[in-house]
Amino acid sequence: MGAQWKAKGKAQVADAKGKLFGKLAKEIMVAARGGADPALNSRLRLAVEQARKASMPKDTLERAIKKGAGLTGEAVHFEHVMYEGFAPHRVPVMVECLTDNVNRTAPEMRVLFRKGQLGTSGSVAWDFDHVGLIEAEAAAAGADPELAAIEAGAQDFEAPGEDGVSLFITDPADLDLVSRALPAQGFTVLSAKLGYKPKNPVDPASLSAEQLEEVEAFLAAIDAHDDVQNMYVGLKG
Repeated sequence: MGAQWKAKGKAQVADAKGKLFGKLAKEIMVAARGGADPALNSRLRLAVEQARKASMPKDTLERAIKKGAGLTGEAVHFEHVMYEGFAPHRVPVMVECLTDNVNRTAPEMRVLFRKGQLGTSGSVAWDFDHVGLIEAEAAAAGADPELAAIEAGAQDFEAPGEDGVSLFITDPADLDLVSRALPAQGFTVLSAKLGYKPKNPVDPASLSAEQLEEVEAFLAAIDAHDDVQNMYVGLKG
């Protein structure tokens, strides 16, 4: 949860696919500003790979590339905005948004943060490291995430969770290089992006069950906002 918060529970799965496609399409459009050819645009290549692994329809993917690259004649402009603050019980959180209207998004974020505390720029960022985050799962029997991290050039890794997914942490500049190297080490890359890792995450054991539910409800409400791309939370586990 510390690297990137994810919604839990079967109740949230129903509309998760559409929401995921929307987020991926935004990322593709923004990445395509640097060129419509994934072979020459590493950010676009990673976004396209992630979209394909999520089973995004081919026509939706291609339309997003063309739209972002300005090949359809439509004006597309998404602004990248970070909101920093605290969830209930002083759990630090960084919210990454892509929005076509900051004047709409900003007040809506203020409302969502009322049950926590919205901070100013830099108020929470100091407690996070800016890193590359690669989620990958073993594709070969006996694949060792620690050895793979060393061989691929990752800075660190987190052992597989219940879902069997390992998290590889890289220097931001090495994200594409490491994501390309992991398959040779027996791992299938599921996602690769720049993000934030908390330096001093809060231990959930220090919170009561009721307090943890309040934190989860707060995070779920923010994650449901259409402009939110990613959310990074200072919570262990």
